Amino acid sequence: MEETLKVLESSLSRIKWRLKSSAKLRLEIDILALCTGMRPVIMVDYGGKMPELQEHLCALLKLCQKESPTFEHLRVMVIEDMIYLIHVKELAEHVSSSLTSDAELHFVDLEQDPPKMITVAEASSVGMQLISVQKLFSLVFPLDRTGGNLVPSSRTDHIANAKSSDTTASQSSEIIDLSSCIHDSQVTIPTLNGWLLGYPVVYLFGKEHITDAIYNLSTKSLRIFRILVSRNGPSNKGSMPEELMSFSVPYDVSMGGSKETWAEIFMAKMQSKWGNCKQAWRTLQMEVSECFPQAIAL
Repeated sequence: MEETLKVLESSLSRIKWRLKSSAKLRLEIDILALCTGMRPVIMVDYGGKMPELQEHLCALLKLCQKESPTFEHLRVMVIEDMIYLIHVKELAEHVSSSLTSDAELHFVDLEQDPPKMITVAEASSVGMQLISVQKLFSLVFPLDRTGGNLVPSSRTDHIANAKSSDTTASQSSEIIDLSSCIHDSQVTIPTLNGWLLGYPVVYLFGKEHITDAIYNLSTKSLRIFRILVSRNGPSNKGSMPEELMSFSVPYDVSMGGSKETWAEIFMAKMQSKWGNCKQAWRTLQMEVSECFPQAIAL
């Protein structure tokens, strides 16, 4: 972990990416989560705006990969105006698991008032379209080819070279542009993100029902589920729990909190991942809190 952070710090300095302390801490946690296999995908919604954010991330990865093999499977991915860092092997496994696992992923149907929890088997037409998107991802990230070429030749239309005025930093960096994956689908970015980011419960609504979804969620109390980790290291560093990830679920469909069956299954899965990288993370825990109705942006 210390070596990974040293490489990250050095690379940030070399590309002169000046991050606020909160954003830098978030980037450290996200990079470590990817490198240790705790998360397959993280969304970068901090550190600046596009296209500068994309240029910084491409330049950062290029330098980190030159310094350490720890970063070799990390890539930048873009979907419309959202940008992500991904671990290609972990994402391939996540996609494969999503298409083969039974009843591990739950949906909250936001087209209904009040929202209703549904399973994959009961999913609406939007849920079925999400499965089609997942199958497209399985072509881009095949489980048996992640050690070789990043994507099959039939999907290279989704790959774009990052453009930057700083030719020494990111001229040859590759990004994975999957913006077209939901162009002809009713699947929305929040629904896609819920699945991509590894949440056990995903908000489900079609593009024609965005207004309904915003209203139905904004008028309901929520439970906020936070997965907290603390890093291993010197006693004076990394001793406090830090947020690995968080997601919300309407209060009325998550009355059991951390005792919900889906929450216990999800936490067991996270603990299994943690068991493979305890050299990096000292603790792992789930914290559940309540949030009164407030304006939600989807």
